[in-house]
Amino acid sequence: MRPFIKTWLTLCLLLPLAAHATTREQRLPSGFSGHTARTETTQASNTENTPVRQHAPVPVQAVTKAETRKRGSRVADNSKRGKGSKTIPAIAKAPTKQGSQVIARAVDALGTPYRWGGNTPGKGLDCSGLVKYAFNDVKSVNLPRTSRDMASGHGVEVARKDLKPGDLIFFKTRGRQVNHVAIYMGDNQFIHAPSRGKAVTIDSLNKPYWNEHFAVAKRVLKPAPQAQMRLASNDSRHPR
Repeated sequence: MRPFIKTWLTLCLLLPLAAHATTREQRLPSGFSGHTARTETTQASNTENTPVRQHAPVPVQAVTKAETRKRGSRVADNSKRGKGSKTIPAIAKAPTKQGSQVIARAVDALGTPYRWGGNTPGKGLDCSGLVKYAFNDVKSVNLPRTSRDMASGHGVEVARKDLKPGDLIFFKTRGRQVNHVAIYMGDNQFIHAPSRGKAVTIDSLNKPYWNEHFAVAKRVLKPAPQAQMRLASNDSRHPR
């Protein structure tokens, strides 16, 4: 009985070992390399351990200076285009100092709202009020209050082709009588207070409306003394 038990125990011990050895010698499936793939956890850990390249910080002082220069240039440009600035087209030089003063004073009133009967920029201006205001410092010229009176009894009539800065130009916008006046600036441009709802502005005789309604032009400024002397000398050379 004992030999049988020993034989049985020996078989129980040897059979598992033989089976294990046989399993190790079996071939692996085709396409299997034996390499163990990395898990997401492994990749994440590797990413965390990989150093990240960082750009060197830009000095705050350098950014501030550059931005300040940009803002300064923008402010300068905006100040040139501000609402208070007046864009004035190039005009011919007035033949007299008084003519230059008249035009400069009228230009100072650009943008003043139209007001019937108004004679100062602070309260508004109508067409004849603007002319009176512009000629206010010319002591030798005393203009009446209305455009019709200015056209009828003051100054010397001049042809349109002979207009000079500082001359007065008159229009008939309604009916057959003069009812509007402006100051000639040169290059077919003039400054005036148009009508209700508008403001003192610069216009052109080249526009069909003003060309059609042009009536007459008057020169109320006296020529400069040198010009008078030249005229006198020319008359002496060519006696009549």
